[in-house]
Amino acid sequence: MTDLSAFPITHKWPAQHPERLQLYSLPTPNGVKVSIMLEELGLAYEPHLVSFETNDQFTPEFLSLSPNNKIPAILDPNGPNGEPLALFESGAILIYLADKTGQLLPQDPAQRYQAIQWLMFQMGGIGPMFGQLGFFHKFAGKDYEDKRPRERYVAESARLLGVLDQHLEGRDWVMGSEYSIADIAIFPWVRNLIGFYEAGELVGFERFANVRRVLDAFLSRPAVQRGLNIPKRG
Repeated sequence: MTDLSAFPITHKWPAQHPERLQLYSLPTPNGVKVSIMLEELGLAYEPHLVSFETNDQFTPEFLSLSPNNKIPAILDPNGPNGEPLALFESGAILIYLADKTGQLLPQDPAQRYQAIQWLMFQMGGIGPMFGQLGFFHKFAGKDYEDKRPRERYVAESARLLGVLDQHLEGRDWVMGSEYSIADIAIFPWVRNLIGFYEAGELVGFERFANVRRVLDAFLSRPAVQRGLNIPKRG
């Protein structure tokens, strides 16, 4: 039987199935990237809810695996060379899982790096900008008298959507005809922007027909529908 007791995180979130990949997450845009990926791949895994309401992300056990106190994080008992592997940062986890299984990341070197560049487009642009827009539009930032910060993030979010929309012209997915980790990274954030953040009108989302088309295709996938609700909130 696999023994994960050397990892402090398993003391707070005991593994009922230690032979399975352990997922520590919350169904946020970053969190569901990995649950969707796992559902798409069909890998056996055990999800654990990291509750922000009780500040689980700041506990010593969680920080032992994810020192930047961000979800998601994983503990794979069957990592490289058969040794357990702990990983944080959703983009790194997506690449790892794609390499582990040989799926959802092109094998051709040139196309592989093109997919990774769009993953980084999400990590460095869409995620941070959409997140800031959400703060200034929906959360405490909406009460700031100075609206310039909000307008900055509105403009930048709309610009990023324009870049994505132009790229998707004539393409089924970010990489063309093949669904990949680039789509899994990007579209949970687009969904969150117009859904939870209620910022569709602000950014003029109706202008981006290609983004809407691919978002609809993404959300129609059974693995996506499952992954969007994993781990289940208590």
